[in-house]
Amino acid sequence: MSVLIFVDHAEGHIKKASFEALSYGAKIAEQLGTSAEALVLGTVTDDLAALGKYGVKKVHQVSSDTLNHVDSQLYAKVIAEAVTATGANVVVFSQNQTGKAVAANVAARLKAGIVTGACALPDTSNGFVVRKTVFSGKAFANISINSPVKVISLNINSYKTLVGEGTAEVAALNVAVDASKIKITAVNKIIGEVPLTEADIVVSGGRGLKGPENWGVLLDLAKELNAGTACSRPVGDANWRPHHEHVGQTGVQIAPNLYIALGISGAIQHLAGVNRSKVIVVINKDPEAPFFKAADYGIVGDLFEVVPKLTEEIKKMKASA
Repeated sequence: MSVLIFVDHAEGHIKKASFEALSYGAKIAEQLGTSAEALVLGTVTDDLAALGKYGVKKVHQVSSDTLNHVDSQLYAKVIAEAVTATGANVVVFSQNQTGKAVAANVAARLKAGIVTGACALPDTSNGFVVRKTVFSGKAFANISINSPVKVISLNINSYKTLVGEGTAEVAALNVAVDASKIKITAVNKIIGEVPLTEADIVVSGGRGLKGPENWGVLLDLAKELNAGTACSRPVGDANWRPHHEHVGQTGVQIAPNLYIALGISGAIQHLAGVNRSKVIVVINKDPEAPFFKAADYGIVGDLFEVVPKLTEEIKKMKASA
């Protein structure tokens, strides 16, 4: 009996969301009086033994080049077999792109109850009850899981990463890996950008920027903050910015520590993709913009006047630090 945490990675490096999942899974193991263990598929260049700092005692690795690219069907099969082989009774994923594609499939294979989008530790005082967000983050639901094996996927940035001391035992796990049914014909990499799902700070622009030629004011601010850049759907649809930057209900859903919205009115579809941000700052010249109702801080003003001044002040602060 143990808690098994899936460790997601890309190009050999562990993703930030996985450290949150490791801390979360380790705490669940503490609640249940059992051990926390990690599962890694494919090749990772990071030090796996160092994952012990996040509370896991053992790291199971299924080494196969076939697993270096995500094939959701193959991943689900391998993970389900790993759960059975390790005897885990709780499986934890991050609710990122990989987790969304794989967790439910794993649960189906194991005939396990599942809660996706968990935002708090389970209540184990009377059963196993997990809180999750519903209705695009507008409400919460408490879900009881009664199956022998339980699957949870944790919302990104909803649980603090806890770093301690210690090292984990790293051991190969012998699980059969079938040939992938996916054939990769090309890989197009985006160079020099902070991935939106990994970014602590995101600066986003809407139609208030008036055109792609004015995006420099946003990019300058993002550069000073080492932030990811995003946009609203109308901006992506108009090809002012690439579609991978579109955040919202129909785009990328993010939860950074700081989200700065420039010239975005705040339609409900956009808010649904960013409302889990820890702090939201809105800059808009329209005082009636709906986004101000969801903002932690707001500035009513012309972004073309406000943002350059903000960028300059940040530069001064960095120079004097």
